Amino acid sequence: MADLHDIVEGIQDALGNLTPTPVVLQEESTAHDLKKRLEWGEPALSIIDIREHEAFNQGRITGAVSMPMDRLDELKSTLQPKHDIYIYGDTDAQAHQAAQMFRAAGFEAVTHIMGGLDAWHEIGGPTEGIEEDAAPPKANAYNIVSRLKTEHDVQETGKHQHAN
Repeated sequence: MADLHDIVEGIQDALGNLTPTPVVLQEESTAHDLKKRLEWGEPALSIIDIREHEAFNQGRITGAVSMPMDRLDELKSTLQPKHDIYIYGDTDAQAHQAAQMFRAAGFEAVTHIMGGLDAWHEIGGPTEGIEEDAAPPKANAYNIVSRLKTEHDVQETGKHQHAN
């Protein structure tokens, strides 16, 4: 008789991915990784925007918290150390540096979003802010087929980047 683990794996294979599986954060994440997690409604995460306040006010990932690089030390104490933290900034190098600072301070699950806000825009992730609210919808905003293809292409690119 098969053991319980084999039975559960067999059922999961037969049903597909109906329920979210816990995410193990890597040092780098794609915008699609975060979007997928938000769509599943997974709790206990923070999205940190390390750009200056002016850039943050103009546009940001919906729900992001502003923590400019020069204030990280004083503001990171407001976060839960066990929550997953997604960081983005002006550049990947800047976001990577901030993620390292969080890890050094004892935060357990920290990642930076490769491509930052630009990558988030590419996959049609929800945004907010002065500029974002004033901008008209993009040409393919209501074209579901085009958006699904774009999201698929971005997802495939992210898989290849993770593999390298």
